[in-house]
Amino acid sequence: MTDQEVQRWREEFPILSTCTYMVSHSLGAMPRGVEASLAAYAKTWASRGVRAWHEGWWEMPVTVGDTIGGIIGAGQGEVICHQNVAVCQSIVTSCLDFTGERKAIVTDGLNFPSNDYIYGELEHRVGARMVSVPSRDGLTIELEDMLAAIDERTRLVSVSHVAFRSSAVQDIAAIVKRAHSVGALVCADLYQSAGILPLDVRELGVDFAVGGSVKWLLGGPGVGYLYVRRDLWPTLRPTATGWQAHAEPFAFAAGPIEFAEDIFRFASGTPNVPALYSAKPGYEIISQIGVAAIRERSVMLTERLIANADAAGVPVRSQRDPARRGGLVVFGVDDADGASVVAALDRRGIVVDHRPGAGIRVAPHFYTTEDEIDFTVSELARILRTL
Repeated sequence: MTDQEVQRWREEFPILSTCTYMVSHSLGAMPRGVEASLAAYAKTWASRGVRAWHEGWWEMPVTVGDTIGGIIGAGQGEVICHQNVAVCQSIVTSCLDFTGERKAIVTDGLNFPSNDYIYGELEHRVGARMVSVPSRDGLTIELEDMLAAIDERTRLVSVSHVAFRSSAVQDIAAIVKRAHSVGALVCADLYQSAGILPLDVRELGVDFAVGGSVKWLLGGPGVGYLYVRRDLWPTLRPTATGWQAHAEPFAFAAGPIEFAEDIFRFASGTPNVPALYSAKPGYEIISQIGVAAIRERSVMLTERLIANADAAGVPVRSQRDPARRGGLVVFGVDDADGASVVAALDRRGIVVDHRPGAGIRVAPHFYTTEDEIDFTVSELARILRTL
């Protein structure tokens, strides 16, 4: 991306004129178009009322999901939107039988806690057995450790493509190959990779993929998404379900449910329509720029962050190899100092965050300038010298 292109895109994000926004791994900057999109939602509700359901609202979990699908390599009609990843994970696990010998859920020790909470409760409720592969250094998972944990007793392998604490990238293709060789399924959490790393869920061969809009996709809160491999649809019957998953939902038939034959099979209840409206502008921007171009700029910016940090003596805790690093860089700051450092940066107009056991997380996106990179590291170094 040229400097002119970056400047043009910066004008689409109001918050960038008020601060140095380095927290897109947590909440991406709001696109200006969200206001118009939400106004369109309000106008539709006001003018069309209940008719809006049959004029597009009902299909929005899939029509909006198609835009996400284009970003993650899914086909048309292979992604459905939900409120968040916890709902998506619950739907995935509700499709699976954990009563026999094949009852293990293998998860990486850096997986997002919300995922592990669900798996842990399945141990109590349905007899599943969670196998958490520990991190040797608290920041990365060794591929050999993941592969060794997957065997004929594994029902599901659940991994984060990019670790939220450290931005370490996992080899999803190798994990899928091992899992499928022993008859296990794979669910990849793409929350920290979709929109910042080029990926193709069909090429990777994952059975399920989940993620959300809050971060690199710039879609804001309230929209998660679920991809299910198309050939699995007829074999799966989620118990976490709802009336939108019915083949004829407006027949209001008594149960048991007759599942839809398409991706609506993995729907639940009434969709979060306003959140879907608010998410569309961000997805459209990511699609327009293209993830390959975003990744190229992200690597340049994160490399600059690391080089500046090395020069200033700021400890770097992320992977040095950009191929093994996502979109953020973690700087070593003791947990006891994390909140105060974040607050001190905020007073200087620099927005970042801190995670226990990792450090200060700094995340440029395509709209970040090189001057902002330099300013962030210089101010962080200045603050750390006072500790």
